[in-house]
Amino acid sequence: MLIWGWQKRIHTLAMITLLCGRCGNPAAHALRKLVTKFTLFFIPLFPLSTKHHLECTWCGASSPVAAPQLPDLLARANAETMGPARYHQHGAGVPNAQWPQQPASGAPHTNWQQPPAPNTPHTNWQR
Repeated sequence: MLIWGWQKRIHTLAMITLLCGRCGNPAAHALRKLVTKFTLFFIPLFPLSTKHHLECTWCGASSPVAAPQLPDLLARANAETMGPARYHQHGAGVPNAQWPQQPASGAPHTNWQQPPAPNTPHTNWQR
């Protein structure tokens, strides 16, 4: 006796901010892949079909995605997760730009506020 069938799995590939076609909200959309696999004795052996779709997190609307659109959507998702900080260098294009640095320990504090000494009264508090 053989026990065979199929199993469906959903994998979330990316989260992308898009304008929803149903509700019109600029919301996060989950790019998901639905894989149907052939099973023998409840062991998944090989994929029968693979489908991709976008699902709006605001209203739950789901729309199919064509295979040629996948690389563009994944590239957009990667650009969103990297953010502008990855592509922007501090002081780029500004001559002699330097990172602000704190003074080394033991060096005199200039332009940095020092905490008051523990046993000295605050002059502003006594007024």
